[in-house]
Amino acid sequence: MARPVHSRSFTIDDLYAMPDDGCHYELQAGVLVSEPVPGWRHGRVAFRVAELVGAHVRKNRLGAVVTNDSGFILSRSPDTVRGPDVSFVSRERLTSVGDPEAAFPGAPDLAVEILSPSNTPARMHAKVADYLAAGTRLVWVVDPQTKTVVEYRSLLSPRILLPGDALEAEDMLPGLALDVAELFEL
Repeated sequence: MARPVHSRSFTIDDLYAMPDDGCHYELQAGVLVSEPVPGWRHGRVAFRVAELVGAHVRKNRLGAVVTNDSGFILSRSPDTVRGPDVSFVSRERLTSVGDPEAAFPGAPDLAVEILSPSNTPARMHAKVADYLAAGTRLVWVVDPQTKTVVEYRSLLSPRILLPGDALEAEDMLPGLALDVAELFEL
């Protein structure tokens, strides 16, 4: 379960100046939050999502897919920096921003979060709310245990997708149509 680490307000500069202690940190409205290292299944499913979406993005030259909790600056003063498990940024936005070394200045177009046993519904809801408020157009919350995906374009109207349902994002990833079951294949 993610938990606050310190009570003082942190900035993105503080986040990137921290020593590598093997923990994963994010900022939520200036609060430094730590999460446990994800497990094997989490990593396998995150790779599969990145592999499938990334191949489509590369083939169609749509932008870039990043993984490994790459940082996105969702808001400033206080700073919120989130690191989705997998994310997509369109070619147009990349052209205007470039290839930042640290966190991307803005929200991803698509954010994908893979649930871990340590995730609570409240913390995941907060992440989805942060992404959508910052301008993310689509959030997929992937649950390896139930083999479902909850799709958010709005916080108030999630859509649950089951194996056999098509995972699509026609407005940003034209032609992408994945069976939800593909995400969980070994």
